[in-house]
Amino acid sequence: MTQRQPEETAEESDELSRRFETDTIHAGQEPDEETGAIMPPIYATSTYVQDGPGEDRGYEYSRTGNPTRTALEDNLAALEGGEHGRAFASGMAAINTVLNLLESGDHVIAGDDVYGGTHRLFRQVYEDYDLSFSFVDTTNHDAVQEAICPETELLWVETPTNPLMRVNDIATLSEIAHDHDALCAVDNTFATPYLQRPLEHGADIVSHSLTKYLGGHSDVVGGALVTDNEELDEQFGFYQNSVGATLDPFACFLILRGTKTLSVRMDRHCENAQTLANRLADHPDVDTVYYPGLESHPAHGLATEQMDKFGGMVSFELAASIDETADFVSETDVFALAESLGGVESLIEQPATMTHASIPRQERLEAGLTDGLVRISVGIEHIEDLWDDIEQAIDAAVA
Repeated sequence: MTQRQPEETAEESDELSRRFETDTIHAGQEPDEETGAIMPPIYATSTYVQDGPGEDRGYEYSRTGNPTRTALEDNLAALEGGEHGRAFASGMAAINTVLNLLESGDHVIAGDDVYGGTHRLFRQVYEDYDLSFSFVDTTNHDAVQEAICPETELLWVETPTNPLMRVNDIATLSEIAHDHDALCAVDNTFATPYLQRPLEHGADIVSHSLTKYLGGHSDVVGGALVTDNEELDEQFGFYQNSVGATLDPFACFLILRGTKTLSVRMDRHCENAQTLANRLADHPDVDTVYYPGLESHPAHGLATEQMDKFGGMVSFELAASIDETADFVSETDVFALAESLGGVESLIEQPATMTHASIPRQERLEAGLTDGLVRISVGIEHIEDLWDDIEQAIDAAVA
């Protein structure tokens, strides 16, 4: 496994590098200077008084900047090991901001099992603005190379992918993109910076849906971009302010509360997911299990090198019809039938009819997103309750 922070002693460095678990709690979150409040206050203000015309105190209007949002952005940048962070109203607003970098005629390469909302944004919104997209298996580097053309400006990567849990080699894909003067952006929502930090592997941009593990409690929607590139960050800031898809201070406060427990929650998510994946792999009514922590996963070795643990998401195929699969996801009790992921509670869904329904069926099937595929977001409940729930649902639904 990779190491999150270098081990140092006081003799080796006067300023110790803080470990990840410490940064989740303290990075960007100094006590309030005036009151000593341990948590950054919620600055519920739209504007700021200036000392004179054009003489602001660092903030002038809350669409442009807000102290609570700044605290969250600094926290996220620290967790990803980046220099600059920006918080947005949703994960899709963050992805949209990356596409704002492009011009008419530009070309983007993305994975063929990319999240359905990302696919919809690319195909149904930006193709109308004369951007072109190629969806390929990004674990196949030859396919990526073949898709590149002189107009390629962006390689969009998910790892692990949603929902087939493919693991992409960030370092190799970043190198391919850079060899062709393109940017490499990685959606790190599934892994979180606790398990994987794409900037360390050469990526230019990291994207997050803060709605998921970083918020962690299914009570807030948000998105983020992190980069080491100052020029890119300035462009993100320009579009963030100009378009106005910014995260409000109340949501920022909730997500900061979530990041404080990210490491302890992710440890439990990963532990539960690994146990369920192992048991599902041995179940007679399950055909295939997609989880990077299984030695049978084709990229288990890469995942071991690139990630610290294997995450809380598991996908699998039942040996059942589409109707039986629909019955199965409707029969669970502890697992809630719902879209989204990354909360403390366990969720279950059928991608074909839910998160990936916007992808044309033939295209979806060609990418391996079958009608019988099930995706579970494994929560932090007791593992035996989760397993009992899956077993009873299979018994109830599968003939």
